[in-house]
Amino acid sequence: MKISDLGVTAPIGFQAAGGSAGIKKNNTKDMAMIYSTVPCAAAGTFTTNLVKAAPVKWDQHIVYECETAQAVVVNSGVANACTGPEGYEACSRTADAAAAILGIPAETVLVASTGVIGAQLPMERIEDGVKMLAPLLSDTREAAASAAKAIMTTDTRPKEVSVTFELDGKTVTIGGMCKGSGMIHPNMCTMLSFLTTDAMISKQMLQKALSDVVADTYNMVSVDGDTSTNDTVLLLANGLAGNTPITEPGPAYETFREALLELNRILAKKIAGDGEGATRLFEVRVEHAKNKETAVCLAKSIITSNLTKAAIFGCDANWGRILCAMGYSGASFDPDKVDLYFESKAGKLQIVSNGAGTGYSEEKATEILSENEVLAIADLHEGDAEATAWGCDLTYDYVKINADYRS
Repeated sequence: MKISDLGVTAPIGFQAAGGSAGIKKNNTKDMAMIYSTVPCAAAGTFTTNLVKAAPVKWDQHIVYECETAQAVVVNSGVANACTGPEGYEACSRTADAAAAILGIPAETVLVASTGVIGAQLPMERIEDGVKMLAPLLSDTREAAASAAKAIMTTDTRPKEVSVTFELDGKTVTIGGMCKGSGMIHPNMCTMLSFLTTDAMISKQMLQKALSDVVADTYNMVSVDGDTSTNDTVLLLANGLAGNTPITEPGPAYETFREALLELNRILAKKIAGDGEGATRLFEVRVEHAKNKETAVCLAKSIITSNLTKAAIFGCDANWGRILCAMGYSGASFDPDKVDLYFESKAGKLQIVSNGAGTGYSEEKATEILSENEVLAIADLHEGDAEATAWGCDLTYDYVKINADYRS
């Protein structure tokens, strides 16, 4: 498997574009389009929030009830959430505009939005934006990068990746871009992810693979504990790699799934590391749990603990906060068996042994916690299961960003 920083245009047959439609201030890029030269199998996972944005409902209809999809239109700046029937009509108008200029059916156009909740989309600008983007569609690296920038809101940097691997002697590629910085929490954390692949795979197996890997990637990310109204992951497969079709579980499916897992793991970490106001990526790994459910529960509890996140910001090895977060998680484990470690490029240090402090060097702990990426390991010594979660530190800037987000 080869990993690169290429984005959604890396697979054969996919094009992208990004530009400014005047939705956001200062004429910054705020609309993106992804297009496949042929119809695709489509899969998706969506927010678990009962308050679902109109684009989520639109995309669920296409993913669950339509055979194919061929394009995605994304806007940033306005979320089109809590907008009633008018919001859903905006999705239909966006799809109609794309369908007309691309020459494809409207029911093959997926849409996505991210930004402020409650505002209606400026539809004249959206429709003009679609007309602006279509002639810019290209399979170049620059086109993918432009699209990735256009979907950003409070993100500080675009997030792209691609993986290439072999199936039946054919080269297969999966590309992806995502956005997410705040309102990010496990269970389809405002997080949007758009994935493309030239693999030949059935719609059913594509959905199975995506649903499987989301559980161990995006659902293990938390920035602030808020599950968005707009969370969406879309995966399009156009089959142009020419591999033997994947229609059932087996070695080919597992190879595809592993590649998809790695790609989404990388994107999930990019989201966590770019949390609003964050200064470092905080990773938590729970090892030797008695079952996967326990490991997941504990990892999520630690990664979402505001006290722990604040300690990470302060480079303070306040391990009591980690044990506390484990204790109220609802998971069953023996606190007297727990070992805790901090690890980064500066080294690895055991801070707890059998539930008690080790008398570690505070200076070394501070050095380890001062790196841009910090790992906390909780070893339960109770089984073989493990889980990893990703988050970030909690800083003064997080409050500043979210106190004036609309102004």
